[in-house]
Amino acid sequence: MSDSNINMVAPPEGVVGEGFFATKLNDVVGLARANSLWPLPFATSCCGIEFMATMASHYDLARFGSERVSFSPRQADMLMVMGTISKKMAPILRQVYEQMSEPRWVIAVGACACSGGIFDTYSVLQGIDKVIPVDVYVPGCPPRPEQIVDGVMKLQELVKTESVRRRSSPEYQELLASYNIK
Repeated sequence: MSDSNINMVAPPEGVVGEGFFATKLNDVVGLARANSLWPLPFATSCCGIEFMATMASHYDLARFGSERVSFSPRQADMLMVMGTISKKMAPILRQVYEQMSEPRWVIAVGACACSGGIFDTYSVLQGIDKVIPVDVYVPGCPPRPEQIVDGVMKLQELVKTESVRRRSSPEYQELLASYNIK
């Protein structure tokens, strides 16, 4: 093989010298976090089936660092809420969110998780953002696996650019306080 067929990727912003490369800690930590998100699926209905297709070999969410699906909140950092959430289920969803360690991110998958979907009734929660903060919304009823992959990629961009100190900022503490989360 000739060297002319090799395309070099541009390095991240930083200082390059003979035998060394220096960049900001925020960039390195953001890159590591973004490419190792461990999802916790909270699937209650048809969107869960689409998530299963997303994890299967054709779409392969593992390509994006989300290979290890965790069913323990203490070992996950990306909560994926998929499907209809009843008002009786809301305290359990909140408890699962609170058991996750910081930093933690939430993706609302499907119309039901985002806004209650077609179920505008007394028993269905009209969007999970009523009980926990949401970072990325994936619309659809149910969303296609490509949309779920796009939602994960949007979350990766958010995580990549997030400051290491954001989670201890007064603004973030105020956001959690608005949800009565300590």
